[in-house]
Amino acid sequence: MIFGREWQGAIPGTLVPRVAWVLGIAALAVAVAIVALPYIASNRIVRDRIALEMGAWSGYDVSIGAAPEIRIWPDFVAVLTDVSLSQKDDPQREPVIEAERVEAELSPLAALRGDVVFSNVRLVRPMIRVRETPSGTWLPALPGGGRIARSIDAARRIVARGEGAPGSGGLPADFFGSVEFVGGTIVAGDTPIVTGLAGKVEWPQLNRPGSVQAEGTWRGETVSLDVASSNPLRLFGGGPADLSVTLRSAPASFRFEGSATLSAEPSFRGQGKFLAPSLRRFLEWSDAEAAGGAPSGSLGLESSISGNAERVRFEEATVLVNDAPGKGVIDLVLTGARPAVSGTLAFGALDLRSFLAAFTPLESSSGQGPGVIDPRFAHRVSLDLRLSASNATFDGIALADVAATAQVGEQVAAFDISDASAFGGNIQAGIRFRRHANGSDVEMRLLASEIDGGAFGAAAGLSGLVPIGRGNVSVILDGPGNSWQSILGSADGSISASFGQSALSSFNLERFLELARQGGFFALDQVSEGTLPIEAAELKAVVVDGVARIENAEARWPGMRLRLDGIMSYDGHGVALSGSIGPAGQQAAPIQRFFVGGSWTSPYISPVPVGRTE
Repeated sequence: MIFGREWQGAIPGTLVPRVAWVLGIAALAVAVAIVALPYIASNRIVRDRIALEMGAWSGYDVSIGAAPEIRIWPDFVAVLTDVSLSQKDDPQREPVIEAERVEAELSPLAALRGDVVFSNVRLVRPMIRVRETPSGTWLPALPGGGRIARSIDAARRIVARGEGAPGSGGLPADFFGSVEFVGGTIVAGDTPIVTGLAGKVEWPQLNRPGSVQAEGTWRGETVSLDVASSNPLRLFGGGPADLSVTLRSAPASFRFEGSATLSAEPSFRGQGKFLAPSLRRFLEWSDAEAAGGAPSGSLGLESSISGNAERVRFEEATVLVNDAPGKGVIDLVLTGARPAVSGTLAFGALDLRSFLAAFTPLESSSGQGPGVIDPRFAHRVSLDLRLSASNATFDGIALADVAATAQVGEQVAAFDISDASAFGGNIQAGIRFRRHANGSDVEMRLLASEIDGGAFGAAAGLSGLVPIGRGNVSVILDGPGNSWQSILGSADGSISASFGQSALSSFNLERFLELARQGGFFALDQVSEGTLPIEAAELKAVVVDGVARIENAEARWPGMRLRLDGIMSYDGHGVALSGSIGPAGQQAAPIQRFFVGGSWTSPYISPVPVGRTE
């Protein structure tokens, strides 16, 4: 017992009533204070006093629509309605921030003195107005002063003088607290930019760590943002400080962990990670004018990152293009009319079709047929990448030791394989898109040397038409259009091939001549069981509007030759050729003439009697 008998004997009888009276009066005073606190606060903490304190912190002019409602349980809170913050020098008093309701947690003891000390603030359905700055970013109009602004100015002076520790030493140490917001909107003029904004700013003391967590809907996608710094005040003052930024959304995610300096020449250094599951969706989401025909492949990047507002460098970078990992160095320059990306990447294995799909569509979004080429992609970015791959594939074609470049410029976009091993030989290939006022042209080029003709023919879908053996092939096509179908159907160019000692597979010469002498037409498949060894074969053709006119196609074997001329079209794969088989001499009459019609995949032969032309 606090007051036992031994104490009663020690305290004079006259003192006991006095102690009881003091304790009773104190308890009564506390009870009266608790009961009277809302009354005292609502009379002494009038809305102008709260508005003044909020303005002193923020630097804005603050107006409150009605007298505050005071709640004392479970926390001592002032509930404010129709709150607006505007710039002091704005004659129109257009609110920079508006809120239907503000719930401010206050200090009870300070309230009894008539003072306002905030600890935590909650904004319900705030609206933040932003406008475009000269740098191109969208920000709210900044206040002309306030404790936070003065603290940042003080931090800037301390950093400029080189005073204070890299941490919090010497910086203003005012208490701030937290600001929570729910149901918010960010608008530009009368246009909502972000809706459903919710989150919290945690900054207990200005010289201590702080963080921001926010989530909202931007352009139809839910976006969450987490930003934290070991010393935000030093960072705002232009000094270096640890910084982490995480952005998450369905179209793209980004994370940075490192340090930054927000001085007149801001810079940063750390580890960065970016992932866009679909580059097309990311571009459509981030740029309202992005076309639906933009690239559709995925793009990811993880690397050491350093730079400033003009240039960013990615070192020890791992780039994922449609899940194919490549390592190297990338530079991003932000000073031109368009961001410029350059670098060198090495892949262990690369799917070239998937890689190209990350920069221009090779098929439609539905996967049915060729896609439409979007020439406006180059207006968003400049690209110059040097690529290498130990192994690569393109539609099932195996390549090795690939050296390539990918370039996107204002007028030209190109992908070139300058060197690669394929079909047992060497190939060079390229595709180049050129833009002009009337649309776009595409140039396609393939140079293959010392390749296996059988493997090449099988890959090209021309089995039986390309000799089995070593040879060279050249294909150069150029045509207008905005899809692969339209380009190949209207292309101009040339096709040539030459083979040495080889063979015509799936061709039985004796059976061919036997059926030809019988006089009726027959399918080429009827003479496919056999092989004709040859000494050499040549092909020269000119392509005009998607139709190849064969000027000379000839296969020779001892004392004999087979010749073809005529046309083959891309649209419909139609064939109309005249042919002959006879002695190799220039003046020698053929022993058999014939006509080839139908299509590439199923041609038929119609014999022509010797002595007359087709």
